[in-house]
Amino acid sequence: MAAEARGMESLNRMATELVDEALDFADELSIDVHPLDGDAAVLDFGVDRPGGLEAGLLLTEIQTAGLATVGTAVEETAGAPRTHVELSTDQPALALLCGQKAGWELSTPDGFEGLGSGPARALVAGEDVFDRVGYRDEFDFAVLAVESETLPGGAVAAQVAERAGVPESGVFLPAYATASITGSVTGAARAAELATYRLAELGYDPLDVLSVTGSAPVAPVAASEAAAMARTNDAVAYGGRVHVVVDEPFDRFDEVASTAAAEYGEPFAAVFESVDWDVGSLPVEVFAPAQVTIDVVGGETHVVGDVHDDVLAESFGA
Repeated sequence: MAAEARGMESLNRMATELVDEALDFADELSIDVHPLDGDAAVLDFGVDRPGGLEAGLLLTEIQTAGLATVGTAVEETAGAPRTHVELSTDQPALALLCGQKAGWELSTPDGFEGLGSGPARALVAGEDVFDRVGYRDEFDFAVLAVESETLPGGAVAAQVAERAGVPESGVFLPAYATASITGSVTGAARAAELATYRLAELGYDPLDVLSVTGSAPVAPVAASEAAAMARTNDAVAYGGRVHVVVDEPFDRFDEVASTAAAEYGEPFAAVFESVDWDVGSLPVEVFAPAQVTIDVVGGETHVVGDVHDDVLAESFGA
């Protein structure tokens, strides 16, 4: 069994350095900065702002605490050229599961609802994955990316500060709507994360995942949050491709791709509609990349799944 991920530098420290970069280049990135009463800061990456490709790439780096290399390429999807986001990391357990994964549901008495991802989750370390990885962060600053159609306010900052054990002045909340360029970019960047998390869900030791590279198309920005959620999930489930290098064999590698789900082949708009948009009631295997290659060091190579351009064409309106 792999060793625990102890001794790693603070994910929130590394993410805070990237937040400082966003603050320094806010104008160039078309980011707005909103100080809150408790001296927390909200960075609008794509709520009232339209968002952007570079903003989305930097936000992905923030979510992964700088432990992933993120870039773009133009590749063909459903017969048309489309920007793809590629993410690579040699620290998948920390960067993707302890950082990038969206695992913090935000809800405040003033009616705010959102989904948090990023290193602040590691200050709480309440999800099972942190025990499995053997990592818990300790730092005076908390960086939580907030996915919501409205900007978070003081109530959200106070909630994050209390749970993360930091002063409100140490809370940074980069925020974006799913229906923004930033939302489409960060959604496409999750292919590697979903493959890694899928392996962990199936019982594989996340610390035996040595290296991951994932790529997925950037979905066209939809007219609503619901439509954007469907499109960005389609981008990964039907267009995401991932290469994984692992240390140990496993008898369930064939379940890592989205093709393992009974719902495979249906656009996510229809999948979500079938459960009245109660996303939590869906089987976990629907949230996975389309095609995955898994190389076992010194062992076999497994290739599972396939891309599905017809679904992408329907989803993207191509």
